[in-house]
Amino acid sequence: SASARSARRSRDDNRDPRPRCARCSPTSTASTSWSWPRTSRVRPGCSPTIRCGITATCSREHSRSAVARARCSATSWPSVSSAFPTIPPPDVPASALLESARALGPQIRAFSDDAESLRRLPADLVRVLSEAGLMRLGLPQQYGGPELDPVSFLEVVEEVSRHDSAAGWCVMIASTTAPMAAYLPEEEAARIYGRDPLTVTGGAIAPSGTGHAVKGGYGVTGRWQWGSGTQHCSWIAGGTLTDAGDYRLMFFPAADVEILDTWYASGLRGTGSNDFAVSDLFVPESRAVAIVGAPPRLQRPLYVFPLFSLLSLAVASVCLGVARRAIDELVELAAKKTPAFSAKRLAASSMTQVDVARAEAALGSARAFLIDEIGKSWDVVLAGGEVGLDQRARVRLASANAGARCVEAVDLAYHAGGGSSVYAKSPLQRCFRDIHTASQHIMVAPRTYELFGRMRFGVHADTSML
Repeated sequence: SASARSARRSRDDNRDPRPRCARCSPTSTASTSWSWPRTSRVRPGCSPTIRCGITATCSREHSRSAVARARCSATSWPSVSSAFPTIPPPDVPASALLESARALGPQIRAFSDDAESLRRLPADLVRVLSEAGLMRLGLPQQYGGPELDPVSFLEVVEEVSRHDSAAGWCVMIASTTAPMAAYLPEEEAARIYGRDPLTVTGGAIAPSGTGHAVKGGYGVTGRWQWGSGTQHCSWIAGGTLTDAGDYRLMFFPAADVEILDTWYASGLRGTGSNDFAVSDLFVPESRAVAIVGAPPRLQRPLYVFPLFSLLSLAVASVCLGVARRAIDELVELAAKKTPAFSAKRLAASSMTQVDVARAEAALGSARAFLIDEIGKSWDVVLAGGEVGLDQRARVRLASANAGARCVEAVDLAYHAGGGSSVYAKSPLQRCFRDIHTASQHIMVAPRTYELFGRMRFGVHADTSML
């Protein structure tokens, strides 16, 4: 009857869109605990570790027939051509990656001086980070990646950056390039990402290349800045404008790319952020990806999450880690330093106490604001919705605010450290240089404030980078 159909529609509209374990909770999701931020529901003994967009059992040792399905995407693993065999998807929760980043802290720090002098990450450090799975945080699970949710992504990048800014930056760049697998055609994604778990990708999305249409693809010429970590990449991507004026992200084999020795910078010296270039290089249509204004091939939450929101929060994550390191270094220094013409430790100075409190407040408030806005967007995505421009702008605002507040926190720590801060051996001077370099990135630049302000007042604004 019409009334029965109406009742069914009402039930469907109100149905919880989040997944459920077919064995633990066959008819209700009300008491299931899923491992996504902001969607926690507790049931003793049932704690699934799935990711939206795949099928999986929860951790109660059910058979593989007990599956959890996400409303917003396919109900099974997308097939991958047997011509490009892929490594099996990992079963690694986000917490394990975060713990791995913490455990590797001493090793990461041990490479810091070498990275500074080499102006790139040492190959041994790249191998350590890659083997820990930290260079592909945003890679789809079907290609062996962890496909981390945005908050977990932030936490891991932040933790690596706390130990070394350059390492955190390169982890961020590689891990934000990896989600492009969700836009690539299936066979190309498997070719690039699915055959070697240590594959690292990087590049620059700025449209600094030109693509001339030829049979089967494009002839691409261009030179890009900020090619962080490209020395260690198997594939390098460059933003390109085609003859038709369309934006494409082109993927180049690293062997076909010229790395130019341009990275002589004040901060983030160990990132190897050299220019890179190609000249009339053929790129097949299958590796010329539309990522702006085009939906990803893999309709899973991380890839439905706004791309520029992910990029901005990723850069902000590095800033958060650098600021945390600076505050911690000040606290350690102040506990043992007695300034000249003083009879008491630096930590006993009321000015130092005020400075460390202000730095903690700046960092903590910025981090909380950013995570809150990320969570709001993530909730919309998990519910099967589309994140609106206003909310996208708020994530960009929170990211820019994080960059600015982290600069404030590091400056406070640096100046509170006094003359000790200026020595090359001092971590505070490196934090100072690195935060002032990282905060120059367009994703956290002050111009974001104007964008948000224009939108808030209803004035015309360029929203192409939201």
